[in-house]
Amino acid sequence: MFAAFAIGLLLGALAMLVPIGRASRRAERNEAERQQAAHDRQRVIDFMHLMSEALGEGLARQDLQQRIVHASILCTGALSACLFERTAGGLMRGVAVEGLFPPHRPLSDALQAKLTTRAKFIEHVLKSEEFPVGEGIVGRVAQTGQGELLADAATDAHIVKHTDPALIVRSVIAVPMVFRERFFGVLTVANAAGDRPFTPMEFSLMQSLAEQAALALHNAEFLHLQIERKQLDLDLSLASGIQQMLLPRETAGFAGLDVDARYQPAQKIGGDLYDIIPLSATRLAVVVADVSGKGIPASLLMAICRTNLHQIAPRHDSPARVLVELNRALLTDIERGLYVTMLYAVIDTEKDEVTYARAGHELPLFARPDPVNGGSQPGFAGSEGMPLAMVPDELFSTAIADQKAPFARGDVLVLYTDGLTEAPNETGKEFSGARLADAVRALHSKSAREMNDGILTALRHFTGEESLRDDLTLVTIRRA
Repeated sequence: MFAAFAIGLLLGALAMLVPIGRASRRAERNEAERQQAAHDRQRVIDFMHLMSEALGEGLARQDLQQRIVHASILCTGALSACLFERTAGGLMRGVAVEGLFPPHRPLSDALQAKLTTRAKFIEHVLKSEEFPVGEGIVGRVAQTGQGELLADAATDAHIVKHTDPALIVRSVIAVPMVFRERFFGVLTVANAAGDRPFTPMEFSLMQSLAEQAALALHNAEFLHLQIERKQLDLDLSLASGIQQMLLPRETAGFAGLDVDARYQPAQKIGGDLYDIIPLSATRLAVVVADVSGKGIPASLLMAICRTNLHQIAPRHDSPARVLVELNRALLTDIERGLYVTMLYAVIDTEKDEVTYARAGHELPLFARPDPVNGGSQPGFAGSEGMPLAMVPDELFSTAIADQKAPFARGDVLVLYTDGLTEAPNETGKEFSGARLADAVRALHSKSAREMNDGILTALRHFTGEESLRDDLTLVTIRRA
């Protein structure tokens, strides 16, 4: 009787211990999962920290890719890793590798013979090997945008079976690196340490790491772009300062002439050129030119043109001869496809005349007093010629000729670039030479400075809020 009672108590106690044991194991399992989640979370944080440090160091793209591969090994415990990206031709290629990462394709006997220098050789193979999107696990991930975990890679028919034991793929994870729908590549790790397979938890971790890696690459590109823009702004500011130094600082001081010049580049630096070169006590050379293109290349060509012009101008009385020799010099100095239009004029205050030649440039505008009707009668005159540095010397010289015109007291000469006459308004209509002539007619009694002020005011009234489409140069000379 007592024995039966004791057995009943024992069985009851055991029955109570079963749920307690289950609860204890469940609690242990939950704690293990919690610790694993915390560990994985810390690995993501460590990865983000590594990427932030890399960005702070201002690494180049290739160095950052190598840092990503190294960090993925540290965070997953993989024996090797590789980052693949899509080439301009649409093929996949390894761009960063660490460890003995198995090549995507089988190695030939000749290549296997070189395996004495394993790590560097495998790296060379991976970075030179290209394969189409869709081929192998890396190609599939690139094609589908979905990561893959092969816990037992030996059973997958798409995994290459290398004969070298060090290159056998036991387990692999490949995940896409995507940020804002932009594909940055496929991050792949192979063979977890300890001959164990990669786990679904590590696959999830790799997906998180790939997201952070894509973000890091995006931020690096943005950072480098900002740095390049700041450097470009600095370069442009320096180039603009140098260009302003090349332009004449003073336009006054030549006896018998009232000269005023304006220059407004469409960008920070432009391709227009004007210059004033005293040749003698009674002869003044005035130059206005328009270099093809804009920005730094145009400004460099402008500087080359000005340097040559200052050497050539004093050697010739004829503007046409100056342009012929300048064309010859520029043909050897500048790239094919670039050219310069120019008007070169020499004003002789002793003879009361101006001699000029045009190399494909805008017509000069003369305005002379009209004693009969009052006011002035503006008009354009001159032959066209050919732009500088466009055609060989023998052809250029036949198209260039000197033109002479009287330039007595009260006469006005206006030289300009097409940035003035071709400036559009909001409807697309151009300011035109006719409107320039109208402005000069209305301002004929003013000083050169006042005339230029009035012309630019008329231009602003015409164009409204439209910004300059082209560089603008305006030089006005009044015979005092």
